[in-house]
Amino acid sequence: MRSLLLLLALLIALPAHAEGFLTRLLNKPVPGGVAVVDLGSAPKAPRALYQGKPVLVVREDGQRWIAIVGVPLGTATGLQQLEVDGTQVAFTVGGRSYREQHITLKNQRQVNPNPEDLKRIERELAEQNAAYRIFRPEQPSNLLFDKPVDGPLSSPFGLRRFFNGEERNPHSGLDFAVPTGTPVKSPAAGVITLVGDYFFNGKTVFIDHGQGLVSMFCHLSAIDVKVGDRVVRGQPVGKVGSTGRSTGPHLHWNVSLNDVRVDPAIFIGAYRE
Repeated sequence: MRSLLLLLALLIALPAHAEGFLTRLLNKPVPGGVAVVDLGSAPKAPRALYQGKPVLVVREDGQRWIAIVGVPLGTATGLQQLEVDGTQVAFTVGGRSYREQHITLKNQRQVNPNPEDLKRIERELAEQNAAYRIFRPEQPSNLLFDKPVDGPLSSPFGLRRFFNGEERNPHSGLDFAVPTGTPVKSPAAGVITLVGDYFFNGKTVFIDHGQGLVSMFCHLSAIDVKVGDRVVRGQPVGKVGSTGRSTGPHLHWNVSLNDVRVDPAIFIGAYRE
């Protein structure tokens, strides 16, 4: 009888369903992080929108649908709303603080561009924003990403950055300290949607992994793919360099979800509070 009572108590204490692998890996619901939202076990995938933009939806452990939502860096703590098949589903965003980074650049134009530079920057920004907003229905091949290079992490995501003492946009990606010429490998299968040589980013490659999940690599010394190419997990797409606004060789890697830049460390199991 006592054993039966203990068993009943344990069953009552258990959640209605255990967290799956993807939830444990990805659910970091903070500004600049990822919120995993349970959407239930409907026969077909629900359609989810966050701030008017479509959201990645996958089935976890072959059972329940989950939305994997990119949370913008400027999001306030508290409740946020996801629209799921016309109804509102709430999730909670917690807090996270980010450190400062002070960088000295010799090229003053990379801190305060001239009018011609600004025209170029505006044109290039529009190209890149369009690539981030693509939403292909194809599901990503994997959500536990491979690291694109083997090397130590240097500048983390979200740093408040000051160039020559002037504050600019926060660090939107994750940097790896690796030498020029190091091959950069795709962390998951995808389609090349944009390549270019940009004022700030230098030589750049965009990989669309599906459903609004996008990798961007920049400051490359060489690009080994072209727009429209399909790449497999682990395939080289370019080589590390120091092009654009850069103080030395390194790889800068952005990850974007529903057109929101989020911490890439989440996808390689390297996230730290």
